[in-house]
Order: sequence, then structure tokens, then C-alpha cells
Amino acid sequence: MTTNSESSTVDERVPVLVVGAGLAGLSTAMFLARRGIRPLVLERHQGTSIHPKANGQNPRTMELLRIGGVADEVLAASYGTINDSLVIKVAESLHGRVFHSIVHSQQDMDFSTASPAPWGMATQDRVEPILLRQAEKLGARVWFDTEVVSVEQDGTGVTARVLDRPTGRLSTVRADYLVAADGGRSPIRRKLDIPTHGRGALSHHIGVIFEADLAELVEPNKITLFYLQNPAFTGVLGASDETGGRHIFTVQYHPERGESAEQFTERRLVELIRIATDAPELEPVIRGVQSWEMAARIADTFRVGRVFLAGDAAKVTPPTGGMGGNAAVQDGYDLAWKLAAVLTGQAGPGLLDSYHAERAPVAELVVNDSLANYVERMAPHLAGPDIPESAGHDRVLLGFRYRSGAILAEDDDPAPTEDPFQPTGRPGFRAPHVPLRDNGTEVSTLDLYGVDWLVFTGPDGDAWHGAADEVAARLGVPLRVVQVGGAAGLDDPTGRFTEVYGIGAAGASLVRPDGMVAWRRADQPVDPTATLLDVLCRVLDRRVP
Repeated sequence: MTTNSESSTVDERVPVLVVGAGLAGLSTAMFLARRGIRPLVLERHQGTSIHPKANGQNPRTMELLRIGGVADEVLAASYGTINDSLVIKVAESLHGRVFHSIVHSQQDMDFSTASPAPWGMATQDRVEPILLRQAEKLGARVWFDTEVVSVEQDGTGVTARVLDRPTGRLSTVRADYLVAADGGRSPIRRKLDIPTHGRGALSHHIGVIFEADLAELVEPNKITLFYLQNPAFTGVLGASDETGGRHIFTVQYHPERGESAEQFTERRLVELIRIATDAPELEPVIRGVQSWEMAARIADTFRVGRVFLAGDAAKVTPPTGGMGGNAAVQDGYDLAWKLAAVLTGQAGPGLLDSYHAERAPVAELVVNDSLANYVERMAPHLAGPDIPESAGHDRVLLGFRYRSGAILAEDDDPAPTEDPFQPTGRPGFRAPHVPLRDNGTEVSTLDLYGVDWLVFTGPDGDAWHGAADEVAARLGVPLRVVQVGGAAGLDDPTGRFTEVYGIGAAGASLVRPDGMVAWRRADQPVDPTATLLDVLCRVLDRRVP
């Protein structure tokens, strides 16, 4: 069909069509709906994931889930807290020889000086229904058992031909933009002929969910994950709930040796679980089996015209490190606030160019960190100079840097990260966490972002209030001043706010809705209104009115 023909029958018109109802797709939908944009989500499966898959939410992800209004639900669905330590063992079996231990103590897991958000430990099969309910509650629509047959785009939108699998009915959906969150094998990415780069396929696995009484896997205040190097197999064993009753087990198989997923019958999997647990009489109840490929791939571009890649469609990362699911949620948030800004007229279309510019380098950091973990824990034979070094887990989680037209950088420092425990407040990095008090109530600077653009200023920054009001009115952009110190400002009990943010008492730091610093100035300009208007127009791709 010709998508640029208005005479073509269109059954649905939506601002954003999201293909895929995994973590990336549902996050995008939820965050869009939170901003008043009601997307349509299409998913070829009959429901959300029944497999644990991605596990754990780092503080950055929890910061964003707070904005989505689901952080408390995700914490309630978790089987661990920030008070738990994480022990990773590379071993022969559950009680067998231990080759290497990686202990992340409670202190190691404590990011409270960098973020007010806790860690979550919910599995994907628990998180997706939470995101789904919230997205639908906010106005998104989700169609399961629905397959995208074709996608075409033109200068004004995207047209998708859609198949309702139970009825065989074909319909046409027209959208302003399309988000491809359709997984690591993304049919849409392939249709767009977007190449990928990276290490590629690493190994093939059978993932198993089983129930058995293995209470030793769930010790008080300790989460233990086993990477198993057994003479019979290579795999992973860990608990996926707080009771010690439900577990995940993966075993690697080798197609190059003639092995196939079909050879791993339930009987064989039970035998392997018994070997892994050193329990020859164990009678595990297998609840789910899924074959999957571990890989390290990144799309060369995250955008083609009006189509954007998110989650595994944009990059496939080894699960060693728990970064893939977190990156998917963060992709969804980044896309949502930018698409909403463009669709509501708050930003020009150039803002969307910042999606690839900002998220692709983060994908490189995530994949490299996860690949380094994979080699250390599961494939030491791959160690060598061709394996990229990790920038450091803490830096990848909270110290990543954005560079794009939506950031007005003040230096040409090429470093892609900084130490999140020693933040600089520079444009391109997360706004630093500083504890404040609002009428006696403790609040973090990071609790304040999420909807409006924020202008943080010090005790002498009164002039920024009037400037922000005028600029907000002229541009139609929600813009709020947060003054710290002074008679009308929030209390700064540590007295370090202006130092940490790198501004003087009358300076300003402009923080985007995603909590990233877009611009800052150490002092107050002669005309704060003109300065702020110019800055916002530049980062939002707007003409100065």
C-alpha cells in the first residue's frame, strides 16, 4: 500500500505506535501516557512475559519508576532490598568447589550518597504487569496477540499493517511516530536494514523456571547467584523469589557440536538441576522452559526517520550484570519525554535527534560492562585485548554522560563517565543528589524532577523566578525555579548545594525532565530572562519568539 495516500483506509490514528510490550515498550507507553500522550502498544504474544528474564532495578531506574508512579509496587514485588548483600559465586555446583567469589557487601550496594532511590530486585515477569496496569490506567492501549505485518513511513507519519492473530483480521494503524521495542531479533530493525556491531553471538542457552525447596539459596540479608562451571555443563543457578521456592536455571548448549534445544527434554533438565544442586533425589517442578541466545550487539543507529529503536531492538547485552532491563526502561523514559515534548509543541523535531546521540553511547557502556562480566564469570577462555574494558559498574549506572544538541556542554572533556559519588554538576551528567528540607520534610534534589524543566538556583537567585515565569509563558514549556537557601528557598542542611552544582549564590543550573543537567551558569547574567530564553530554545530546537 502507499502510505502517503490519504485515500488509503486507516482504522486507527495514534500519536505514537509502540511495537512490543516488554520492558522497553511498556515503559515507553507508561511514560508517554504520564505526559498526556496516549499510545497504542502492539504485542505478538498473548500476554506479558512468564519468564523472570531481566532481574533487578538499579537506583537510576528506580528514580524513573518513581516518576511513573510504580516504584513502590516494584519494590513490593522485589525479593531483595538495599539492605541485602549480593554474593556471586563461580563454582562447580551449589555445594561444590568454588573457583571465584564476588561479594558485593551492603556497603557496596549502598548508593544513598549518589541517589535517594533504593535498589529493586523484581524479576521481569513481575515488573511487566505493573507497567502494563499503570500504562492502561493512564490511557495507553495495549493489544496482545497482534502482529505487525508491514511498516512504511513518509514525511508526516508511519503506517503499520496489523494482524489480529486470533481472527486473522488485518487493519491499518497510522501514527506520527513508531517505537520499535520488538526484541533482540527486531523484525522492524531488519526491515529498516539497520546493521549492528559488536561481538555478536556469544552462546546459546536453555532457560528453566523450576520450583524446589532450596532455602540455602535465600539466606537472610543475602542474595546469592551461582555461575556454574561443571564438567557436565556451563550454566547459572539462582533464586527468583524471597521464599527459596522458585528458581532460575540456565544451561549452555552448543549448536556447533550438533546440540539443539530440542535435546533438552524435561527429564534431562531435571538431571542437570540435580547435578547443579548436589541433590540427586531432588524432584524439581519445571514451570517454564525457553531457549535463547546470549549476544552483544548494538544497532548502528537508533533512529530512521520517524521510527526509533528501544530496548533489545537497539542493543542486545549479556545478562551478566543485570543491565539490559534497566537500559530498556531508561530508553523508554528518554523517548517518552522527548516525543511528548515534540508532539505537544514544546520542542522542535530536532530534539529527537538527541535520542541516538545520547542513548547509543550509554548502550556501548552497558554492553561493554556486561561483556566483561560474562568473560569473567562464564567464558574466561575469551579473555584478551579484543574484549572492551568496563568503565566501572558505578560509573555505568549513575555516572554516564550525554552529549547532544539538547545539552549545552561547557567543556570538551572526552571522558564518557564520571564518578557518581563525586559529581561535578556539569551539563550532560545527572543532576547531583543533595539532601534538602522543605518545611521540615527531607527531600532530595532528585525528587523534584520528572515533569517540569527545573532551574536550580542559590540563595541570591531571586531574579530567576520572574525570568522562568516569563520564559515559560512565551514558550509554553513548564518551567519551575527551585531556590535553595535564602528566605524563600529550601533549606540546605549540608551547606553544599551551590558547591556540588557548580554555581554561585546567584547562578543557575537547568535540569531537564530526565534529571540531566542541560546548562548551568555560575553567576547571574545581566538579563536572566533573555539568557534563559536563548538556552531553552537552543536545547529544545525552538526559534526565539
